[in-house]
Amino acid sequence: MPSSIAARPISFVVLLLLVGCSEGPQKQASAPPPPTVTVASPVKRVVIDEDEYVGRFVPIDSVEVRARVSGYLDRIDFTDGQTVKQGDLLFTIDKRPFQTTLDQAKANLAQAQANLAFAEADLARGAQLVRERTITEQTFDQRTQIKRVAEASVQAQQAAVRQASLDIEFTELRAPVAGRIGDRRVSPGNLVTGGTTGNTSLLATIVSTDPIRFEFTFDEASYLRYERLARGGRDVTSREGSVVVALKLLDEQDFQHQGRLDFVDNVIDRSSGTIRGRAVFSNPDGVLTPGMFGRVRVPGSPSYNASLVPDAAIGTEQTRKYVLVVDADNVVHMKYVTLGQSFNNLRVIKSGLQDDDRVIVNGLMRARANQKVTPQNEAPPAPIPGSPQAKADPSASQPKAD
Repeated sequence: MPSSIAARPISFVVLLLLVGCSEGPQKQASAPPPPTVTVASPVKRVVIDEDEYVGRFVPIDSVEVRARVSGYLDRIDFTDGQTVKQGDLLFTIDKRPFQTTLDQAKANLAQAQANLAFAEADLARGAQLVRERTITEQTFDQRTQIKRVAEASVQAQQAAVRQASLDIEFTELRAPVAGRIGDRRVSPGNLVTGGTTGNTSLLATIVSTDPIRFEFTFDEASYLRYERLARGGRDVTSREGSVVVALKLLDEQDFQHQGRLDFVDNVIDRSSGTIRGRAVFSNPDGVLTPGMFGRVRVPGSPSYNASLVPDAAIGTEQTRKYVLVVDADNVVHMKYVTLGQSFNNLRVIKSGLQDDDRVIVNGLMRARANQKVTPQNEAPPAPIPGSPQAKADPSASQPKAD
């Protein structure tokens, strides 16, 4: 009896072991499902490669305000740093000495005109007397000479009056161009040195601001590429102001300022190997200031059909770029690609990708090469501005190049 009771616990333990062994293989056979990823085919778009350069704004007109006559500065009619229009009064020099000179010149002119009138009358009387043989030919010639001298004296005094009038006009210094004026360099009461020599007094400077120019330099290789495209009938960077360029400032994210390229220099700088280009931008609000830095984007190629994928789909392996594609059996493969320009989070793929490839755009960290996945299709992105797709659908969003 006791032996049978002791055998019961042993049989119960053996039964539990058998049940555990039977459940083990079933649990081990249930493997996890393939990871779910989002795939998309490369987007075909018409794009234009663009080159970016750093440059600086320069004014179209820059004028140093200097006096043409010497005198004491009487009045200043502007506020430092204000915007002035062409013809606005800026400085006034004391006019009184010049008014005295003008009055004297007018008096000398009146005297010369009186002498001329007397000489003309005397000559007219001499013409009658010489016909009557009352005076000699020599006396008549002398009267003729006196009349000519009187005419020359009148002309000289008229020139003196015009010069004196100009001097009075030059006492008012007006803005020769429209733009923003700097600070005054001379205070009222100081003697201003004028004239046409190099020792004249600098009173202020004016720079034009609307429109404004942007100068930048690009390398010789880019210049050759532009010229060869132009000779092939695909002028992407012309000198005639027909090429639209975009610009952004240091604190801006997008190239939101539109302008036109209007000049490319005729020589390449020997020290730097670069050539100077120039674009013109409108500046109605005056934000763009001469001396300010910016980045300009110019077209670097004709339009062409390109394949684009989202930037999130591109991985990096040391110095090489790759994408993960899914084949017909839903197996992941790695493809090394050559990248081009970026357009609104879409990257141009120059080589390494087929048009019918399914690229993994979401779930890149869950996918592995030679591993099965569960792909899901993604909606196509919006068209790129300037492409035929964008023209056909004006309501589509307008992405910009990054």
